[in-house]
Amino acid sequence: MPRILIIDDEKAIRYTLKEILEFENYTVDQAEDGPAGLDMLIKDKYDVVLCDVKMPKMDGLEVLERAQKISPDTAFIMVSAHGNIEMAVDATKKGAFDFIPKPPDLNRLLVTVRNALDRTKLVTETKTLKKKIAKNSEMVGDSAALESVRKAITKVAPTDARVLITGPNGAGKEMVARQIHEQSNRANGPLIEVNCAAIPSELIESELFGHEKGSFTSAVKQRIGKFEQADGGTLFLDEIGDMSLSAQAKVLRALQENKITRVGGEKEISVNVRVLAATNKNLLQEIADRNFREDLYHRLSVILIQVPALNDRREDIPALAEKFLADIANDYGNKPKRFAPDAMQYLQSLDWRGNIRELRNVVERLVIMGGDPISEDDARSFSGK
Repeated sequence: MPRILIIDDEKAIRYTLKEILEFENYTVDQAEDGPAGLDMLIKDKYDVVLCDVKMPKMDGLEVLERAQKISPDTAFIMVSAHGNIEMAVDATKKGAFDFIPKPPDLNRLLVTVRNALDRTKLVTETKTLKKKIAKNSEMVGDSAALESVRKAITKVAPTDARVLITGPNGAGKEMVARQIHEQSNRANGPLIEVNCAAIPSELIESELFGHEKGSFTSAVKQRIGKFEQADGGTLFLDEIGDMSLSAQAKVLRALQENKITRVGGEKEISVNVRVLAATNKNLLQEIADRNFREDLYHRLSVILIQVPALNDRREDIPALAEKFLADIANDYGNKPKRFAPDAMQYLQSLDWRGNIRELRNVVERLVIMGGDPISEDDARSFSGK
């Protein structure tokens, strides 16, 4: 149940707000001044705070500033009988979710509280998702080949250098891109991923650069492209070897000038984007075959990172398999199974043409079909080899 804290020096206002909010099935606590409210924020977690501005001991804006350090995810709604536009703007700049006059209109109060709760829920879900993504992007293993990749990431991540990530399908190129972003100065910005192979060639330019309303038959409204969405962050162009030559030319211009133009538009839009690219193709051969622009290749490949195939880092298979066991158990809500030593040895002896992606699929199949512990017979029967 959502928890709300009311900080106000007027007892009658506190009780009135408490009754209204409790009628809506919220759990409500009260504090008679700023210091008491901050103490409660230290001790307990609240989703929303309704805070008066004019109070003795400490005014509401100071409470807001201090609370941002104590509980940054809590939404603050400032309430005041002496409010004006300047005060509302100041409160918003300091991190307030909204500013409403006192005595508050009942409907506006409840709508604002609901919106603040939605915002708090969204922030929590986003943080959970980011943690899950970060966990899933961990590079598991201690092999020399993987350690070489880690060192390259550590060196290049703090810069804005463009990186071309190469390697076979399923080897973990997208994990390398996420690690570079997460260790970069742009980590708080967006990471926008585009699978160039999954988008039809006639739509790739609209996907990357956006389009204006009416620029083509199905363009019923303006669309913001991936370059603009990634502004201030990182754009990851996966499978860039499958991009059309027309789109390649526009990407080259965007990299050269840090500007893009939407399809059907004339206005140039400045973008601040770091571009990472990945491919499973030999781009030098693609250049020789006239399927890829050489000038774009050199723009993208300031740093080259080669991700090793799983067959070249077999010593990492036990650690990867154990991680997948734990992840799958967590997804299914079950206790993790174990591998018998001979089953693990058998997995290490196999040819993993599908790389890490194939290994995970096999482990999931063994979790479903095998015993506990998973035996060598299970591995032979259900590995699909």
